[in-house]
Amino acid sequence: MLDATTRSGGTATAASQAAIKASPQATTTVPELAAAVPGAGAVPVRLGLTARCVRALLSPWSRFSLLVALLVGAASAVLLFEPQRLLAHGWPPQLGGVAAALVFAVAYGLVTVAFVPRPLLSLAAGALFGSQLGIATAVAGSVLGAGIAFGLGRVLGQDALRPLLRGRVLTTVDGQFSRHGFRSILAVRLFPGVPFWAANYCAAVSRMGWLPFLLATALGTLPNTAAYVVAGARASTPTSPVFLIAMACIAVPGLAAAVVAWRKRHHLRGR
Repeated sequence: MLDATTRSGGTATAASQAAIKASPQATTTVPELAAAVPGAGAVPVRLGLTARCVRALLSPWSRFSLLVALLVGAASAVLLFEPQRLLAHGWPPQLGGVAAALVFAVAYGLVTVAFVPRPLLSLAAGALFGSQLGIATAVAGSVLGAGIAFGLGRVLGQDALRPLLRGRVLTTVDGQFSRHGFRSILAVRLFPGVPFWAANYCAAVSRMGWLPFLLATALGTLPNTAAYVVAGARASTPTSPVFLIAMACIAVPGLAAAVVAWRKRHHLRGR
């Protein structure tokens, strides 16, 4: 009797386990059970003080505020200490050759992020290093400064500013930069009129990639930068043909940009 009962109980237990495995209701997960029972919804998780602080610090507007603070601090430092004058007149005598050019390129890039005008730095590069090494140094510094500004704007400002891109003009510029990044930045760099720093941060807010931005910056800044460097290298002989050609290369694109802007003024007002 015991054996039969045990066998029957074991058979019933095995059958019930098989039925439970075969039944789709038996595989109901905990969230489904909570949803099925009234009032058993998800329990809100209360974040700790540290988690809330980290979340606030990493929010888009907190990062944008940090970007603004960094730029204001950098611009204030430039106004107080005038590093461009140090680069042009107070270069350390122990530095020379390629080492001095590398240091100058790094300093060039850093101060352009702080809104120091590039033409002044390019003239200083020509006066310090001559035409060939000065052009390489100034272009490298321009690309470095553009990359730093692009990275700061992309990491600290893009998430906060992209929702504000409303209106026909802003959406058109953003779409142009996002879809045709290389061509747009190349055109901006070749023709003067748009400040170097403004193009950097506008490109950072768009969806432009890093590689097109840096390549277009290197190619687009080369002609204008070379003209300023050569002018700085030949500033001691202002009547020489090389100096006059360099000044013409500086003036002609500026005049062309002014003419284009004058002809397009009605079109821009219509927008």
